[in-house]
Amino acid sequence: MRKIKLREGTNTAALFGHHDRHLKLIEEEFGVRCSARGEEVTVEGTPETVKQAERVLNELASLTNEGYDLRSDDVTHALTALRHNHDASLKELLFSASPIVTRKRFIVPKTPTQKYYLDAIEKHDIVIGIGPAGTGKTYLAMAMAVSALMKKDVSRIILARPAVEAGEKLGYLPGDMYAKVNPYLRPLYDALFDMMDMERANRLIERGDIEIAPLAFMRGRTLNDSFVILDEAQNATAEQMKMFLTRLGFHSKAVVTGDITQIDLPSDRVSGLIEVRDILQDIAGIEFVYFDERDVVRHRLVQEIIKAYDRHTAGSGHPAQPRNGEAQTKGHRSDAKPTRPASPSTGSWGQSH
Repeated sequence: MRKIKLREGTNTAALFGHHDRHLKLIEEEFGVRCSARGEEVTVEGTPETVKQAERVLNELASLTNEGYDLRSDDVTHALTALRHNHDASLKELLFSASPIVTRKRFIVPKTPTQKYYLDAIEKHDIVIGIGPAGTGKTYLAMAMAVSALMKKDVSRIILARPAVEAGEKLGYLPGDMYAKVNPYLRPLYDALFDMMDMERANRLIERGDIEIAPLAFMRGRTLNDSFVILDEAQNATAEQMKMFLTRLGFHSKAVVTGDITQIDLPSDRVSGLIEVRDILQDIAGIEFVYFDERDVVRHRLVQEIIKAYDRHTAGSGHPAQPRNGEAQTKGHRSDAKPTRPASPSTGSWGQSH
């Protein structure tokens, strides 16, 4: 047992979290018991776990004393990153990359692979992010797109998604064409409204500066001066994937995201996201980034669910996506600390066009 005396004036409400939520996260991570009274925290556990918990508490206290508004997801992601990078400080793990600035918030990558992903988007014209749900593939791409539009690096954002039913037959939907496809595109609107005020986003959509459309609407177009995102690309057919990638025009970027373990296409159709890995892996200027359960930034149980499904898939003999730096001619998934992503304000935007 150890009693930790915090610095006088420490914002204990921010440090401990609502209903001591942050202390509970530390308890779960290290298997200790924490109890707080005023500016003193008592930690009970083995000598090693108490030492680890004390270090985290002191570093979090330093952040709050510097005025940082600590949130539960920050504590969760810092603790997760700390498992794979024991020597780094929590401040380094939270702020080792320049934040993406949007209208509503500063967005910072939470894992090494997320940082590599942002760096890849900054440096390459086409980036293909493959991994399970909740790893930030679409969210971070959306943040980069909004930041680029705000800085006038591009003149428009185009967001596309295949209109494929997720294992359910929805029947005929009422309304005109846009009303029928809108439910399929709702997740893109949700991500966009998290980046900027709804009123401003709707104005940009009305002006055509932001376009959200089904993938089929991309055929025959040339997308110049654009930041283009194809979401849920595992549900694009091989023909649709080729069509989409060949829409890219001058001074444009494309980010393709998807989870090849959740394909909703009919069994006789090949997923374009699976096929494209073999076809494009050796082309300079195209970067593949692979995420896994360690990059999940949702509820901690999501990580465990993904692991359980992976074990089930492995046991059934079905192929799984590349994991953990397995033989990949091109792409990234490594525990090694990646190069710090270039700042969006000083990066190489447009240099390879």
